[in-house]
Amino acid sequence: MNNTWLKKVTIESETVSLVPLQKEHAASLVEAASDGELWNLWFTTVPDEATIDSYIGFALSEQQRGRSLPFVVVHNESQKIIGSTRFCNADASNKRVEIGYTWYSSRFQRSSVNTECKLLLLTHAFEELSAIAVEFRTHWFNQTSRTAIARLGAKQDGILRNHQLMPDGSYRDTVVFSIINSEWLAVKSYLMNKLRKYN
Repeated sequence: MNNTWLKKVTIESETVSLVPLQKEHAASLVEAASDGELWNLWFTTVPDEATIDSYIGFALSEQQRGRSLPFVVVHNESQKIIGSTRFCNADASNKRVEIGYTWYSSRFQRSSVNTECKLLLLTHAFEELSAIAVEFRTHWFNQTSRTAIARLGAKQDGILRNHQLMPDGSYRDTVVFSIINSEWLAVKSYLMNKLRKYN
């Protein structure tokens, strides 16, 4: 495994900057998640005050292993943290990576933020990391997330049945989507056109 494939980097767009996650971001992340009390969403994992240390600890341990590159999402105008996202489950040998653990404060969920973040991450993955495929995964019951992923131009690969045991004892069926390198230019044009509509 090449542990240097995912290198710490800050990437920026007009509205947001993706800044490498640090332990010092804990309080700001909890504040961001409190807008909408996102930790109450049963089909995803968003940290609250009790879980933020383990949330960050796991992210940074995965980063140390070369499997992850976690970011906080900073709103450029206010300089406030409004969410988090990361590259995860990186396979450097096969140049595949997943974009996941994504959430935003409630007030930014129907804005340009998700499209801008995904465009930043996908551009970095395909144009800097030379990835051959970028995956997205979500809970079968997270219809909002499934719709948002499809709107990025990703195609559904399949469903992993009983893929994960959830904290409440239920099993998660995971829906897997991907964008492959031969599709990237078309997806990039599509996302850039979407962003123009917000202006």
